[in-house]
Amino acid sequence: MARDEEREVVYVERGEGAVRPMLFGVLVGLAVGLLFAPQSGEETRRGLRRRLRKARALAEEKVGELSEKITSERPKAERRSRREDSRDEIRGDLERRLAEARARRRTTATAGEEEEPVA
Repeated sequence: MARDEEREVVYVERGEGAVRPMLFGVLVGLAVGLLFAPQSGEETRRGLRRRLRKARALAEEKVGELSEKITSERPKAERRSRREDSRDEIRGDLERRLAEARARRRTTATAGEEEEPVA
C-alpha cells in the first residue's frame, strides 16, 4: 500500500537578497514609528539629536580606549624588536670572533707543520 506523499519544498535565499527586505522593513518601521510618535516633531528631533550625541560620545570614548591600548602595546613590540636586534648583533659578533679564532688556529697549525722538528 504505497502512498504518494507530497513534499513541500522551501527555498532559503542567502546573501543580500534576504538582507534587503529586512532592512527595508526596519526603515519603514522606523518611519511609521516617528510619524505616529506621541511627541511633537520638535521634541522628536531633540530626542534624536540627544541620542546621536550620546552615541557619538560613546563611539569617541571607545576609539580613545582602543587607541590608548594600541599605543601602550606599541612600545612592548618595539622593545621586543630592539631586544631581537641586540641579540642578532651579539650573535653576529660572537660568530665573527669564532671565525677569527678558527682562522688563527688554522694559520698556526699550518705554520707549525712547515717547521721541522729539531732532533
